Amino acid sequence: MITITLYLPAILFRAAGVDFRLRPIDLAMRPKRFLAALLSVALIAPPGAFPQSRGNSSLLSLNAQSAEPPLVSGPTDIYADPIVPPDIAQGVFGVYGGAQSRFSGQSGANTSWRAPLVTQQLPDLGNGGAGSLTPQAERKLGERVMRELRRDPDYLDDWLVRDYLNSVAAKLAAAANALYIGGYRPDFDLFAVRDAQINAFSLPGGFIGVNTGLIVTTQTESELASVLGHEMGHVLQRHISRMITTGERSGYAALAAVLFGVLAGVLAHSGDLGSAIAIGGQAYAVDNQLRFSRSAEHEADRVGFLLLAGAGYDPYAMTTFFGRLDRASMSDAGVPAYARTHPLTGERIADMEDRARRAPYRQPHQASEYGFVRARSRLLQEHSSGEYTDEISRLRSEIEDRTAVNVAANWYGIAFGQMLLERYDEAAASLAQCRAAFVTGEQTEGEPARSSPSLDVLAADIARRAGRDDEAVRLAGFAQQRWPQSNAAIDMHIRTLLTLRRFAEAQALAQKETLAHPDQPAWWLYLAQASAGSGDALTQHRAMAEKFALEGAWPSAIRQLKDARDMKTIGYYDLATVDARLHELESRYKEERLDEKS
Repeated sequence: MITITLYLPAILFRAAGVDFRLRPIDLAMRPKRFLAALLSVALIAPPGAFPQSRGNSSLLSLNAQSAEPPLVSGPTDIYADPIVPPDIAQGVFGVYGGAQSRFSGQSGANTSWRAPLVTQQLPDLGNGGAGSLTPQAERKLGERVMRELRRDPDYLDDWLVRDYLNSVAAKLAAAANALYIGGYRPDFDLFAVRDAQINAFSLPGGFIGVNTGLIVTTQTESELASVLGHEMGHVLQRHISRMITTGERSGYAALAAVLFGVLAGVLAHSGDLGSAIAIGGQAYAVDNQLRFSRSAEHEADRVGFLLLAGAGYDPYAMTTFFGRLDRASMSDAGVPAYARTHPLTGERIADMEDRARRAPYRQPHQASEYGFVRARSRLLQEHSSGEYTDEISRLRSEIEDRTAVNVAANWYGIAFGQMLLERYDEAAASLAQCRAAFVTGEQTEGEPARSSPSLDVLAADIARRAGRDDEAVRLAGFAQQRWPQSNAAIDMHIRTLLTLRRFAEAQALAQKETLAHPDQPAWWLYLAQASAGSGDALTQHRAMAEKFALEGAWPSAIRQLKDARDMKTIGYYDLATVDARLHELESRYKEERLDEKS
């Protein structure tokens, strides 16, 4: 071992109000550890400790002291005044500093939200008013994130579940418009994730993910709506945009996070200081995010409650569901994922109970689709035939033991599971039992007997998979005719036509949907498949190009348009259209590459 002896003169400097004296020392260490120690000493001193840092210090201080104006949320809460957490400046909602910052020395100073936002090199989308992302930039960022999520095998591309979640969100969004909540009106897009954990999460631009475990755990539609309203509250109050912007303004907190990593690497005798730095930064980011969330959750609760009550749901549902999660966090089963990412406190639950007591009573109506989607989610979160069989047994046992909350929904889940196991005759028989129980339940409530998109779509799907072609196309057409706004019914009709090789009809229907909803990759894929079957190569290439463009696969999209342009049979006007679209996609691809580099 090499001994390095350094004789340093005594150095006195002041940092954070404390005098430090460095006396002559005899250091015996490896060069890497020596450099790490010097870096630690340099980082632990706050801005202004050294003469050369004064300029930057004043700039950082200016950024830390700047605060955004309060959000305008429309009329005041008609039920109760909002309870402002103690770590939020009085009179200001939406600007969260959390507990006293350990690095800035200022109470309520804005600090970093999440370190990975910097390390992931997200594109520079610019700033909107008050130092936050513009709604357009936030939506663009959300679409970029959604591209990656759709590639995940656990992304649940099930139209019945998506249609239902978005129908609930539409009711809540209508309440937000009626109550003038927030000045931001995003196009909410909800989707499901195949995950048994109880959780939901909001993304920039109005995208909200819901785990199947959350859908299954709720006991009423109002409970599910309470969680969705809470997440929509985060979006309407632009918490994500504020967190991203706050993270951009806290450069010194990020440097201090690096210090933790360096020290951890030295103390652990790590040979990889780079990994230690990353670990330290992540640990600080997690702690800071929790402090931020505790403040933001109060405002999301307040907005979510207004949406819940305004949409006609049970105002006590939020208290009931969150209270059940809170009790679950005290059990031996561990803390639910939703309680970890959305910290529950006694103050929050008490606030919800107080608001519910003050709200006028309404008899909430529960849509029949809720029970069917909940039962469907129980099967969709499974992955193997053995798990399907076990879930079918549990559903059947609940019926036999008279513990099923909704008998018709249990029979629906049994039928869906049997279809997945390719036991089509049994599935058809179980679906008949479901319809009988459903009609009986509706008549008991004094309502006329009716059907449901889930029932009609499942009937067509069973016939299609069983190879009963005539019955399948009849049921699929009937489902779309009965539910013209149901994406699930339209999707099933197109898939049935493709299965029966009726490509011309499938192409016409898919073409109509691409014109009505050009932002859905599924319709472009169906159009490409139908066009390929009918021999329309030009439409096939153009449809595939649009699908790839929506997925962010720019080289593949450009390749498809070049193939279309090079066709010998292409006409003059089609060539001009394809060429113009090709230049547009090439320009967007170049723009995104520049964003990623910057």
